[in-house]
Amino acid sequence: MTDRNTLCERFLSATSYGGWQRGPLAGDASNRRYERLTADNGKTVVLMDAPPEKGEDVRPFIRIAEYLRAQGLSAPEILAQDVENGFLLLEDLGDDLFARVVLQKPALEMELYKAATDALVSLHHATTPDLEPYGPRMMAEMAGLALLKYRDGILGGHDPDLQSRFEDQFEDILRETVKGDPVLVQRDYHAENLLWLPDRNGVARVGLLDFQDARAGHCAYDLVSLLQDARRDVPAAIEMQMIDRYISATGVDESGFRTAYTVLGVQRNLRILGVFARLSLEYGKPHYVDLIPRVWDHFIRGLEHPALAPVADLLREGLPPPTPDNLDRLRP
Repeated sequence: MTDRNTLCERFLSATSYGGWQRGPLAGDASNRRYERLTADNGKTVVLMDAPPEKGEDVRPFIRIAEYLRAQGLSAPEILAQDVENGFLLLEDLGDDLFARVVLQKPALEMELYKAATDALVSLHHATTPDLEPYGPRMMAEMAGLALLKYRDGILGGHDPDLQSRFEDQFEDILRETVKGDPVLVQRDYHAENLLWLPDRNGVARVGLLDFQDARAGHCAYDLVSLLQDARRDVPAAIEMQMIDRYISATGVDESGFRTAYTVLGVQRNLRILGVFARLSLEYGKPHYVDLIPRVWDHFIRGLEHPALAPVADLLREGLPPPTPDNLDRLRP
């Protein structure tokens, strides 16, 4: 079997970027790998290496990127592609992730979150492409990862009856509260996947990354991703103002939207508890454990909503809190 580097060299040599200098870029939680290619004149592009043999597929990325760009949003332009072997050359949107910009220029925090919220408003006004639905059953099963991976990683044993009971009850809650016409949901819309592009105009100032797993889902989902961030503390005042801003700009039913926002927040944060535990225990990435207390705080706060009453006690009693000892059990 031809190794990845040889395949990559073949791909690059067939483009005008073959002689550019290659250097590593930070990756994500997937099997994808990224490099930055630099020309002698300083121009740069990004190489995505997404091995098909590890379950990666660049076709969804291509499709969603082209859709987002057609809506006037700043997904990276695809400059060259080798779909069969899993290589893409992408427009380089830079290094100014929202999370970094806020650290360097705290005064910009509100402006960045307004821009990111407005980008969602713009996207949700567009016609939704044909996508797999992120529906109640799938969301309930994804939330069940908290019981399958987080709980079991700490307690050392699985309770399938508890997980099944939770997922069935939570599915009912989702069906009752998460309603309305679906929109494109990027699913990982947060400060370490958004880039600040101040030289562009309007919603194009928000550079988009990591959207290849997009589904058709509720319009509150990506706003939850943005404002209940697993990786940084978003001030409560910004969370409240951005919810208000979205409601005002879209005219959605306020009561229904706020309920869906809270329920989806619990769903998302349960999923993240499970995913972070799995990344540590099964993939040797223990740094994700350090993020769990923040995710837990989001989850516990959301449980106070009356819509979550049917599962609140089950979750409070069934999920161990992220004490230092419990978190140590999640480290390999």
